[in-house]
Amino acid sequence: MSEKPLQNDRLLRAAKGLPVDRPPMWVMRQAGRYLPEYNATKGTRDFFEICRSPEIASTITLQPIERFQPLIDAAIIFSDILVVPQALGMTVEMVEKRGPVFPEPLRHPSDCEKLRKEVDVTKELGYVFEAIKETRRKLDGRVPLFGFVGAPWTLMAYMIEGGGSKMFTEIKRWIFAWPEESKALLQQITDVVIEFLARQVEAGAQIVQVFDSWAGELAPHDFAVFSLPYLRQISSRLPARLAELGLDRVPMTVFAKGAWYALDDLCDSGYDCVGLDWTHDPAEACRIARGRVTLQGNLDPNTLYGGREAITKGVERMVGGFKEAKGRYIVNLGHGITPGVNPDDLKWFFEEVVRVGTEVYKEF
Repeated sequence: MSEKPLQNDRLLRAAKGLPVDRPPMWVMRQAGRYLPEYNATKGTRDFFEICRSPEIASTITLQPIERFQPLIDAAIIFSDILVVPQALGMTVEMVEKRGPVFPEPLRHPSDCEKLRKEVDVTKELGYVFEAIKETRRKLDGRVPLFGFVGAPWTLMAYMIEGGGSKMFTEIKRWIFAWPEESKALLQQITDVVIEFLARQVEAGAQIVQVFDSWAGELAPHDFAVFSLPYLRQISSRLPARLAELGLDRVPMTVFAKGAWYALDDLCDSGYDCVGLDWTHDPAEACRIARGRVTLQGNLDPNTLYGGREAITKGVERMVGGFKEAKGRYIVNLGHGITPGVNPDDLKWFFEEVVRVGTEVYKEF
Protein backbone atom coordinates (compact mmCIF):
# COMPACT_ATOMS: atom_id res chain seq x y z
CA MET A 1 0.00 0.00 0.00
CA SER A 2 1.13 3.52 -0.67
CA GLU A 3 0.12 5.19 2.56
CA LYS A 4 2.63 6.49 5.09
CA PRO A 5 4.25 4.11 7.57
CA LEU A 6 2.16 3.56 10.69
CA GLN A 7 2.55 6.65 12.86
CA ASN A 8 0.90 5.27 15.99
CA ASP A 9 1.65 1.60 16.68
CA ARG A 10 0.90 1.79 20.41
CA LEU A 11 -2.01 -0.66 20.22
CA LEU A 12 -0.17 -3.20 18.08
CA ARG A 13 2.80 -3.05 20.42
CA ALA A 14 0.61 -3.66 23.47
CA ALA A 15 -1.13 -6.53 21.68
CA LYS A 16 2.27 -8.15 21.16
CA GLY A 17 3.42 -7.51 24.74
CA LEU A 18 5.93 -4.82 23.75
CA PRO A 19 6.59 -1.67 25.87
CA VAL A 20 4.27 1.33 25.49
CA ASP A 21 4.19 4.76 27.11
CA ARG A 22 0.53 4.52 28.16
CA PRO A 23 -2.31 2.04 27.69
CA PRO A 24 -3.66 2.24 24.14
CA MET A 25 -7.41 2.64 23.73
CA TRP A 26 -10.37 2.27 21.44
CA VAL A 27 -14.00 1.39 22.17
CA MET A 28 -16.39 -1.10 20.63
CA ARG A 29 -19.02 0.58 18.43
CA GLN A 30 -16.92 3.76 18.45
CA ALA A 31 -18.36 4.59 15.02
CA GLY A 32 -22.10 4.69 15.52
CA ARG A 33 -25.35 6.31 16.53
CA TYR A 34 -24.02 8.37 19.44
CA LEU A 35 -22.15 10.54 16.92
CA PRO A 36 -24.18 13.26 15.17
CA GLU A 37 -21.92 12.96 12.13
CA TYR A 38 -22.81 9.26 11.85
CA ASN A 39 -26.53 10.03 11.87
CA ALA A 40 -26.03 12.75 9.27
CA THR A 41 -24.07 10.40 7.02
CA LYS A 42 -26.51 7.51 7.42
CA GLY A 43 -29.57 9.66 6.85
CA THR A 44 -32.51 7.50 5.80
CA ARG A 45 -30.38 4.75 4.31
CA ASP A 46 -30.84 1.16 5.41
CA PHE A 47 -28.13 -0.03 7.82
CA PHE A 48 -26.90 -2.84 5.59
CA GLU A 49 -26.97 -0.48 2.61
CA ILE A 50 -24.28 1.65 4.21
CA CYS A 51 -22.33 -1.46 5.21
CA ARG A 52 -22.29 -2.43 1.53
CA SER A 53 -21.01 0.97 0.39
CA PRO A 54 -17.20 1.03 0.78
CA GLU A 55 -17.13 4.82 0.51
CA ILE A 56 -19.77 5.38 3.21
CA ALA A 57 -18.47 2.61 5.49
CA SER A 58 -14.95 4.00 5.33
CA THR A 59 -16.18 7.53 6.02
CA ILE A 60 -18.06 6.33 9.10
CA THR A 61 -15.07 4.28 10.28
CA LEU A 62 -12.94 7.42 10.35
CA GLN A 63 -15.46 9.68 12.12
CA PRO A 64 -14.36 8.87 15.70
CA ILE A 65 -10.70 8.97 14.69
CA GLU A 66 -11.11 12.47 13.29
CA ARG A 67 -13.29 13.70 16.16
CA PHE A 68 -11.10 12.38 18.97
CA GLN A 69 -7.61 12.44 17.45
CA PRO A 70 -4.98 11.89 18.74
CA LEU A 71 -6.65 10.03 21.61
CA ILE A 72 -7.92 6.86 19.88
CA ASP A 73 -5.23 4.32 19.01
CA ALA A 74 -7.14 2.19 16.47
CA ALA A 75 -10.01 2.27 14.00
CA ILE A 76 -12.40 -0.64 13.49
CA ILE A 77 -14.01 -1.15 10.12
CA PHE A 78 -17.70 -0.22 10.04
CA SER A 79 -19.59 -3.41 9.30
CA ASP A 80 -21.67 -5.99 11.18
CA ILE A 81 -21.15 -9.54 12.38
CA LEU A 82 -24.33 -10.63 10.56
CA VAL A 83 -22.84 -10.21 7.11
CA VAL A 84 -21.64 -13.82 7.52
CA PRO A 85 -25.17 -15.29 7.75
CA GLN A 86 -26.02 -13.16 4.73
CA ALA A 87 -23.08 -14.68 2.87
CA LEU A 88 -24.43 -18.11 3.81
CA GLY A 89 -27.66 -17.20 2.03
CA MET A 90 -29.87 -15.96 4.86
CA THR A 91 -31.88 -12.74 4.78
CA VAL A 92 -31.14 -10.32 7.61
CA GLU A 93 -32.98 -7.04 8.05
CA MET A 94 -32.19 -4.23 10.48
CA VAL A 95 -35.49 -3.08 11.97
CA GLU A 96 -35.71 0.30 13.72
CA LYS A 97 -35.99 -0.02 17.53
CA ARG A 98 -35.83 -3.80 17.26
CA GLY A 99 -32.44 -4.62 15.79
CA PRO A 100 -31.53 -7.43 13.41
CA VAL A 101 -34.31 -9.74 12.25
CA PHE A 102 -34.09 -12.98 10.27
CA PRO A 103 -37.47 -13.45 8.50
CA GLU A 104 -36.73 -17.16 8.02
CA PRO A 105 -34.60 -18.42 10.91
CA LEU A 106 -33.34 -21.99 11.13
CA ARG A 107 -35.85 -23.96 13.19
CA HIS A 108 -34.78 -27.54 12.41
CA PRO A 109 -31.53 -29.10 11.15
CA SER A 110 -33.27 -29.77 7.83
CA ASP A 111 -33.40 -26.00 7.34
CA CYS A 112 -29.62 -26.01 6.90
CA GLU A 113 -30.23 -27.32 3.40
CA LYS A 114 -31.16 -23.74 2.54
CA LEU A 115 -27.64 -22.52 3.35
CA ARG A 116 -24.94 -22.24 0.72
CA LYS A 117 -22.67 -25.28 0.94
CA GLU A 118 -19.77 -23.38 -0.60
CA VAL A 119 -19.39 -19.67 0.08
CA ASP A 120 -17.34 -17.51 -2.26
CA VAL A 121 -16.26 -15.05 0.40
CA THR A 122 -14.64 -12.67 -2.07
CA LYS A 123 -17.85 -12.49 -4.09
CA GLU A 124 -20.35 -12.34 -1.21
CA LEU A 125 -18.38 -10.04 1.11
CA GLY A 126 -16.16 -8.17 -1.29
CA TYR A 127 -17.70 -4.86 -0.21
CA VAL A 128 -16.12 -5.33 3.25
CA PHE A 129 -12.69 -5.82 1.70
CA GLU A 130 -13.13 -2.76 -0.50
CA ALA A 131 -14.15 -0.73 2.57
CA ILE A 132 -10.99 -1.88 4.36
CA LYS A 133 -8.82 -0.88 1.42
CA GLU A 134 -10.50 2.53 1.19
CA THR A 135 -10.21 3.05 4.95
CA ARG A 136 -6.52 2.21 4.96
CA ARG A 137 -6.05 4.78 2.20
CA LYS A 138 -7.91 7.45 4.15
CA LEU A 139 -6.22 6.63 7.45
CA ASP A 140 -2.86 7.24 5.76
CA GLY A 141 -1.00 5.50 8.55
CA ARG A 142 -2.52 7.44 11.46
CA VAL A 143 -3.60 4.37 13.45
CA PRO A 144 -4.00 0.64 12.76
CA LEU A 145 -7.26 -0.82 11.50
CA PHE A 146 -9.22 -3.65 13.12
CA GLY A 147 -11.07 -6.24 11.10
CA PHE A 148 -13.63 -8.35 12.91
CA VAL A 149 -16.08 -11.20 12.77
CA GLY A 150 -18.76 -12.80 14.90
CA ALA A 151 -17.86 -16.04 16.67
CA PRO A 152 -19.49 -19.21 15.34
CA TRP A 153 -21.63 -19.75 18.47
CA THR A 154 -22.96 -16.19 18.42
CA LEU A 155 -23.69 -16.29 14.69
CA MET A 156 -25.48 -19.61 15.01
CA ALA A 157 -27.55 -18.21 17.88
CA TYR A 158 -28.73 -15.32 15.71
CA MET A 159 -29.44 -17.62 12.77
CA ILE A 160 -31.62 -19.91 14.89
CA GLU A 161 -33.26 -17.39 17.23
CA GLY A 162 -34.05 -15.07 14.33
CA GLY A 163 -32.58 -12.03 16.08
CA GLY A 164 -31.73 -10.96 19.60
CA SER A 165 -33.25 -12.97 22.45
CA LYS A 166 -33.88 -12.96 26.18
CA MET A 167 -34.60 -16.66 26.64
CA PHE A 168 -32.50 -18.28 23.86
CA THR A 169 -35.01 -21.11 23.75
CA GLU A 170 -34.54 -22.00 20.09
CA ILE A 171 -30.75 -22.17 20.09
CA LYS A 172 -30.74 -24.13 23.36
CA ARG A 173 -33.25 -26.55 21.84
CA TRP A 174 -30.74 -27.18 19.04
CA ILE A 175 -27.71 -27.89 21.19
CA PHE A 176 -29.64 -30.15 23.57
CA ALA A 177 -31.87 -31.93 21.04
CA TRP A 178 -29.49 -32.01 18.07
CA PRO A 179 -25.92 -31.68 19.39
CA GLU A 180 -24.20 -33.30 16.41
CA GLU A 181 -26.17 -31.25 13.90
CA SER A 182 -25.30 -28.16 15.95
CA LYS A 183 -21.61 -29.00 15.73
CA ALA A 184 -21.91 -29.50 11.98
CA LEU A 185 -23.46 -26.06 11.57
CA LEU A 186 -20.85 -24.49 13.83
CA GLN A 187 -18.14 -26.06 11.68
CA GLN A 188 -19.73 -24.71 8.51
CA ILE A 189 -19.82 -21.22 10.00
CA THR A 190 -16.25 -21.53 11.30
CA ASP A 191 -14.89 -22.33 7.85
CA VAL A 192 -16.49 -19.18 6.43
CA VAL A 193 -15.35 -17.05 9.37
CA ILE A 194 -11.71 -18.05 8.93
CA GLU A 195 -11.69 -17.26 5.23
CA PHE A 196 -13.50 -13.98 5.89
CA LEU A 197 -10.87 -12.92 8.44
CA ALA A 198 -8.02 -13.96 6.16
CA ARG A 199 -9.39 -11.88 3.33
CA GLN A 200 -9.85 -8.90 5.66
CA VAL A 201 -6.15 -9.10 6.50
CA GLU A 202 -5.35 -9.42 2.80
CA ALA A 203 -7.36 -6.22 2.23
CA GLY A 204 -5.43 -4.36 4.94
CA ALA A 205 -6.72 -5.18 8.44
CA GLN A 206 -3.76 -5.02 10.84
CA ILE A 207 -5.41 -6.71 13.83
CA VAL A 208 -8.63 -8.73 14.11
CA GLN A 209 -11.24 -9.33 16.81
CA VAL A 210 -13.68 -12.22 17.21
CA PHE A 211 -16.93 -11.18 18.94
CA ASP A 212 -18.64 -13.97 20.90
CA SER A 213 -21.41 -11.70 22.11
CA TRP A 214 -23.68 -14.50 23.38
CA ALA A 215 -20.97 -16.62 25.03
CA GLY A 216 -22.38 -15.88 28.48
CA GLU A 217 -25.63 -17.63 27.60
CA LEU A 218 -23.81 -20.96 27.77
CA ALA A 219 -23.11 -22.94 30.91
CA PRO A 220 -19.38 -23.65 31.38
CA HIS A 221 -19.72 -27.23 30.11
CA ASP A 222 -21.67 -26.13 27.05
CA PHE A 223 -19.22 -23.30 26.32
CA ALA A 224 -16.46 -25.91 26.28
CA VAL A 225 -18.40 -27.91 23.68
CA PHE A 226 -20.18 -25.37 21.48
CA SER A 227 -17.97 -22.27 21.57
CA LEU A 228 -14.38 -22.77 22.72
CA PRO A 229 -13.36 -25.45 20.18
CA TYR A 230 -14.40 -23.22 17.30
CA LEU A 231 -12.67 -20.17 18.78
CA ARG A 232 -9.53 -22.29 18.99
CA GLN A 233 -9.94 -23.38 15.39
CA ILE A 234 -10.00 -19.75 14.32
CA SER A 235 -6.83 -18.87 16.23
CA SER A 236 -4.95 -21.91 14.93
CA ARG A 237 -6.16 -22.03 11.33
CA LEU A 238 -6.14 -18.29 10.54
CA PRO A 239 -2.32 -17.92 10.69
CA ALA A 240 -1.96 -20.97 8.46
CA ARG A 241 -4.41 -19.53 5.94
CA LEU A 242 -2.59 -16.20 5.99
CA ALA A 243 0.67 -18.01 5.27
CA GLU A 244 -0.99 -19.70 2.28
CA LEU A 245 -1.93 -16.25 1.00
CA GLY A 246 1.63 -15.01 1.50
CA LEU A 247 0.62 -12.78 4.42
CA ASP A 248 2.13 -12.28 7.84
CA ARG A 249 0.24 -13.20 10.99
CA VAL A 250 -1.59 -10.32 12.68
CA PRO A 251 -2.55 -9.99 16.37
CA MET A 252 -5.85 -11.67 17.23
CA THR A 253 -8.33 -10.72 19.96
CA VAL A 254 -11.21 -12.78 21.34
CA PHE A 255 -14.10 -11.19 23.25
CA ALA A 256 -16.44 -13.71 24.87
CA LYS A 257 -18.97 -11.53 26.64
CA GLY A 258 -20.31 -13.02 29.87
CA ALA A 259 -18.02 -16.05 29.87
CA TRP A 260 -16.17 -14.97 33.01
CA TYR A 261 -15.75 -18.62 34.03
CA ALA A 262 -13.69 -19.33 30.90
CA LEU A 263 -10.99 -16.68 31.28
CA ASP A 264 -8.24 -19.19 32.05
CA ASP A 265 -9.19 -21.27 29.00
CA LEU A 266 -9.42 -18.18 26.81
CA CYS A 267 -5.91 -17.16 27.85
CA ASP A 268 -4.74 -20.52 26.47
CA SER A 269 -6.90 -20.43 23.34
CA GLY A 270 -4.27 -19.08 20.97
CA TYR A 271 -5.22 -15.41 20.91
CA ASP A 272 -2.87 -12.52 21.63
CA CYS A 273 -5.55 -10.48 23.41
CA VAL A 274 -8.57 -11.39 25.51
CA GLY A 275 -11.37 -8.84 25.82
CA LEU A 276 -13.18 -8.57 29.15
CA ASP A 277 -16.67 -7.33 29.94
CA TRP A 278 -17.39 -5.25 33.04
CA THR A 279 -18.16 -8.27 35.25
CA HIS A 280 -14.43 -9.01 35.56
CA ASP A 281 -12.40 -7.55 38.40
CA PRO A 282 -9.25 -6.15 36.73
CA ALA A 283 -6.79 -7.33 39.37
CA GLU A 284 -8.32 -10.80 39.45
CA ALA A 285 -8.21 -10.98 35.65
CA CYS A 286 -4.51 -10.11 35.75
CA ARG A 287 -3.95 -12.85 38.31
CA ILE A 288 -5.67 -15.43 36.13
CA ALA A 289 -4.00 -14.27 32.90
CA ARG A 290 -0.49 -14.43 34.41
CA GLY A 291 0.96 -12.42 31.52
CA ARG A 292 -0.02 -15.01 28.91
CA VAL A 293 -2.08 -12.53 26.88
CA THR A 294 -2.84 -8.84 26.60
CA LEU A 295 -6.08 -8.00 28.39
CA GLN A 296 -8.61 -5.56 26.93
CA GLY A 297 -11.48 -3.72 28.62
CA ASN A 298 -13.51 -3.25 30.67
CA LEU A 299 -15.40 -0.17 31.98
CA ASP A 300 -19.19 -0.57 32.19
CA PRO A 301 -20.40 1.47 29.18
CA ASN A 302 -23.16 3.00 31.27
CA THR A 303 -20.54 4.73 33.41
CA LEU A 304 -20.45 7.28 30.60
CA TYR A 305 -23.93 8.42 31.66
CA GLY A 306 -22.82 9.11 35.23
CA GLY A 307 -21.01 12.40 34.70
CA ARG A 308 -17.34 13.27 34.67
CA GLU A 309 -16.64 12.49 38.30
CA ALA A 310 -18.00 8.98 37.84
CA ILE A 311 -15.98 8.55 34.65
CA THR A 312 -12.79 9.67 36.37
CA LYS A 313 -13.35 7.28 39.27
CA GLY A 314 -14.08 4.46 36.85
CA VAL A 315 -10.91 5.12 34.84
CA GLU A 316 -8.75 5.32 37.95
CA ARG A 317 -10.17 2.07 39.30
CA MET A 318 -9.87 0.30 35.94
CA VAL A 319 -6.41 1.44 34.87
CA GLY A 320 -5.08 1.00 38.40
CA GLY A 321 -6.62 -2.46 38.56
CA PHE A 322 -4.91 -3.56 35.36
CA LYS A 323 -1.54 -2.32 36.63
CA GLU A 324 -0.47 -5.90 37.29
CA ALA A 325 -0.73 -6.62 33.56
CA LYS A 326 2.57 -4.73 33.31
CA GLY A 327 1.64 -2.97 30.09
CA ARG A 328 -0.10 -5.94 28.46
CA TYR A 329 -3.34 -4.00 28.49
CA ILE A 330 -5.63 -2.19 26.02
CA VAL A 331 -8.31 0.15 27.35
CA ASN A 332 -11.86 -0.42 26.14
CA LEU A 333 -15.38 -0.50 27.47
CA GLY A 334 -16.84 -3.77 28.73
CA HIS A 335 -19.16 -3.80 25.72
CA GLY A 336 -20.12 -1.38 22.96
CA ILE A 337 -20.85 2.30 23.50
CA THR A 338 -24.61 2.97 23.55
CA PRO A 339 -26.50 5.47 21.36
CA GLY A 340 -27.38 8.01 24.07
CA VAL A 341 -23.83 8.78 25.17
CA ASN A 342 -22.66 12.39 24.85
CA PRO A 343 -19.52 12.38 22.66
CA ASP A 344 -17.94 14.95 24.99
CA ASP A 345 -18.23 12.50 27.87
CA LEU A 346 -16.49 9.85 25.80
CA LYS A 347 -13.75 12.36 25.07
CA TRP A 348 -13.40 12.97 28.81
CA PHE A 349 -13.03 9.20 29.26
CA PHE A 350 -10.21 9.15 26.70
CA GLU A 351 -8.49 12.17 28.26
CA GLU A 352 -8.64 10.64 31.72
CA VAL A 353 -7.14 7.41 30.41
CA VAL A 354 -4.22 9.41 29.03
CA ARG A 355 -3.78 11.24 32.33
CA VAL A 356 -4.06 8.24 34.60
CA GLY A 357 -2.40 5.75 32.27
CA THR A 358 0.64 7.92 31.60
CA GLU A 359 1.21 8.27 35.35
CA VAL A 360 0.78 4.57 36.06
CA TYR A 361 3.06 3.53 33.19
CA LYS A 362 5.94 5.68 34.50
CA GLU A 363 6.56 2.82 36.92
CA PHE A 364 7.22 0.27 34.17
